[in-house]
Amino acid sequence: MNPSLLSWLDAPSPRRGIRFAGLDDSWDFWSYQRLADLTERFADGLAGAGVPPDAAVTVISHGGPRFVAALFGTMRAGATPSPLAPPMLFGDPDGYAEHVHAALTAVRPAAVLVDARLAATVAPIAASAGAPQVIEIESLLAAEATGAARDRPLAELALVQFTSGSSGRSRPVRVPHSALAANVAAIRAWLGMRGEYPTASWLPVHHDMGLTGCLITPVVDGSDIWLLSPEQFIQHPLRFLRCFGALGARHTAMPTFGLAHIVRRVRPEQLAGLDFSRWRAVIVGAERVDPVILDRFLNLLEPYGLRRRAALPAYGMAEATLAATGLPVPEEWRALRCEPASLTVGARIRVTGAADAQPVVGCGRPLDGVEVRVEDPDGQPLPEDTVGEIVVRGVSVAAGYAGPPAASGSLTTFTGDRLRSGDAGFLHGGQLFVLGRLGDSLKIRARTVFAEDLEAAMAGHGVPSHRFAAVLGVREGTSTAVAIVEHPRDGWLAAAAKVLRHRAPGAEVVVVDAPRGTILRTTSGKPKRRLLWQLFVAGRLAGNPVSSTGAGSLRRSE
Repeated sequence: MNPSLLSWLDAPSPRRGIRFAGLDDSWDFWSYQRLADLTERFADGLAGAGVPPDAAVTVISHGGPRFVAALFGTMRAGATPSPLAPPMLFGDPDGYAEHVHAALTAVRPAAVLVDARLAATVAPIAASAGAPQVIEIESLLAAEATGAARDRPLAELALVQFTSGSSGRSRPVRVPHSALAANVAAIRAWLGMRGEYPTASWLPVHHDMGLTGCLITPVVDGSDIWLLSPEQFIQHPLRFLRCFGALGARHTAMPTFGLAHIVRRVRPEQLAGLDFSRWRAVIVGAERVDPVILDRFLNLLEPYGLRRRAALPAYGMAEATLAATGLPVPEEWRALRCEPASLTVGARIRVTGAADAQPVVGCGRPLDGVEVRVEDPDGQPLPEDTVGEIVVRGVSVAAGYAGPPAASGSLTTFTGDRLRSGDAGFLHGGQLFVLGRLGDSLKIRARTVFAEDLEAAMAGHGVPSHRFAAVLGVREGTSTAVAIVEHPRDGWLAAAAKVLRHRAPGAEVVVVDAPRGTILRTTSGKPKRRLLWQLFVAGRLAGNPVSSTGAGSLRRSE
């Protein structure tokens, strides 16, 4: 038995547990004692259904108590859970079917656990992918726990979790128990978690930040959790804030777009009576941290007690289980203002106070047991303040991908316990500064241009991040920068053209006047840039493309 992952089942607390958001302002409290009983029933049910030890079990369920019990119950049964998001979080039904089929083909689970109301959707997909059986979660709960699964040894893998898919198709990552336990321990040490600091989250619980960061870690820690669904957060972000200002939550994590949504939807007068002075940690990651949005979020909540040092930028990825670096709790975050031309792979960064400086937020230092280096294309370490590829090493690094190799070369690669991330960045004062995906960048006139830089610059022109995405590539031999602007207001298209011309000099600039819903995103909110580029090149991207023709004019692209 792994003492750090499943020992909570042996003496579960009857007082602490998880509060699942219900309708209106209600919360459904499940103590850890009650969740442990449900977990044992799941484990017994899986053993009774013939799921062999060390097999994979795909779990497709909403983020309620049955999902939690199915996750840990699969581990208890000596199998490996592989969570997939339900169709509501995915959007397009055809795309969802393709996603699930590819996932099941790669993982080859012994069973697919599914909510009864999703069975009609999932069963034909599972059959076409050759899954041996689809089990409705409700049927496993019919039998009382017998303890039959208790003595089963742990599977080799604790999880098979999927990447976000921002740079292509989602890929299944094999996470050993040692990696998951080490990352959970490192996160707890980083945040100083000791059971008394509750967590609140709205993130999808099906992979990395939502799964390991905001569910597994606090469960192992034995601390209270408030869980909302992503839909509840989108509709009522103030309800999420009340978890901290009124109910006592102390920790959370989210991408920058979550902060932007709060700033966009919550008015200062709605915060009257809330006290955020005990809020210890707002971990910001999953995508490049935008200092403008981070400042706006802090400015909104500071009058009500939130301290600036509660904001903790961090860096991680599914292939590293989750967290690789993070800002220490008492330290205040900072951004370096760099000359854009110096943010090029192989170049030394130059800090400047010029008006066109590009701010880059520091994402903290390596967590316990993690080594982070910046390397050149030949794998040689680069000195501080030099841009290169971020390489992560340590026991938290996963054991590679499941299934066959990707059809196209992946930017992220494993070599033993070394993970070449495919992300560009630099070290400064021992702290990691992340620039963006190498695959979402373009080399123009000896300068590397990152899509994230273009998006950050647009945010400076007042364009909300959820209405804009930049994609880069070479079309018919020509370096091309594309700005996709959803339902633009007056001036946005001209601003996008100006930003792209300035930040990507020498590239063909195309600005797309797009309808809402054009920018495809992962469950973590990141633009699916590679897919958007493919749609653009194929002429299947929705909207009206226009191209820059000079200092400020736009014309329709043929």
